[in-house]
Amino acid sequence: MAKQLYFEDVVVGSDIPTIVKHPTTRQLVMWAGASSDYNEIHYDKDVALAQNMPGVIIHGWLTASYLCQLLTGWIGDEGTLKKFSVAFRGMLFPGQDVICKGKVSKKYTQNKENLVECEIWAENPKGEKTAPATALVSLPSKA
Repeated sequence: MAKQLYFEDVVVGSDIPTIVKHPTTRQLVMWAGASSDYNEIHYDKDVALAQNMPGVIIHGWLTASYLCQLLTGWIGDEGTLKKFSVAFRGMLFPGQDVICKGKVSKKYTQNKENLVECEIWAENPKGEKTAPATALVSLPSKA
């Protein structure tokens, strides 16, 4: 069970603990089945190459799920992911690490709810941001 994060513990500008994912082509096939995204560029190298890609690429929404995992693991069971928005700006590949990072950009209380805005992103092993995203989470108070 993850430690619970409380609103009072969050500092604007602080880092969200990084997670690193290690996607495999098998995971891409499993994601295709779960998401009904059977585009062959996600599991067939020849098809990906024929479409001028360097090889099989990771599903964008799988990358988005990694970013959601980054957040939900950080906020704990009593936190709530309220909003999430992502843009896909680059390709990620099976067999390479997907590094998920983030920072706290704002915190405030609105309508008695403790809210934290975050800038999050996935990057490739070269440090290039391939999936910038924003999120809004609600956190419990210690009071």
